[in-house]
Amino acid sequence: MACDTPDLGSAAAIRRYRDSDRAAVYEVCVETADAGRGVRGRYSTDDLVPDTVAGPYLFLEPEHAYVLDNGERAVGYVVGTASTPDFVAAYQQRWLPRLRVRYQPLSGPPVTEEEHRLDVMFHPERWLLPELAPHPAHLHINLLAGYRRAGHGRELIGTFLASVAAAGAASCYLGVRQQNLNARRFYAKLGWRPVEVRGAEPGTYLVHPTG
Repeated sequence: MACDTPDLGSAAAIRRYRDSDRAAVYEVCVETADAGRGVRGRYSTDDLVPDTVAGPYLFLEPEHAYVLDNGERAVGYVVGTASTPDFVAAYQQRWLPRLRVRYQPLSGPPVTEEEHRLDVMFHPERWLLPELAPHPAHLHINLLAGYRRAGHGRELIGTFLASVAAAGAASCYLGVRQQNLNARRFYAKLGWRPVEVRGAEPGTYLVHPTG
C-alpha cells in the first residue's frame, strides 16, 4: 500500500534572520557543506566550517541574512555582504579576535584538510580578487535536502539580491565547486554567468546583477 510523502517545503517561509536562529543556521551549514555531503564529525569541531562561511555574516551583516523557516526552525539560509572589501576589513577587525579564542593560526603551510580550512579562516584578504571588484556583493546559500527543488533557493537568492541592491551593490558573485553539478545547473537557470579569475578553475566564480 502506497503512502503519501509530505511536502516539506510547502509550509516553509522566508524571513529575516534572528539571533535565535544561529544554532539552526550552523546545523544547516554543517549538514550541507562540501557540495551537500556534509562535514559532521570530520574536524576537531563541527563549528569550523560555519565559523568561516556563516558566523561572520550573521555577526557582521545580519541585515542581509535571511532564513527559510518551516514553522519550527531555520532549514535553509542565505548570508552575504553588500561590499566584500568592507566585509573583509570588518572580519579582520571584529571577527578574527573572536576566532582566536577558539582557533590557532597555522605556523606553517597547511597540510591536512582541517589545516586548509584554518588557513582560509585566518586569511580573508584572499577574497579580494581584482576580477571580482566590479561585483562587490557576495553570498552563501544552503538548504536542507528536503527543502530543495521547491523554489526556495530562487526566492532566497532573490531576497538577498534585493537586500544588497538597496545597500548600493550593483552586482554579486558567488563561488561554486566544479564537482557540484546540481548547484551549477541551478545557478545557470537563474542567469548567473561565469567570470574568469586568475588561478581558479574556469566556472568557479559566477556573477549576477542585483537589479
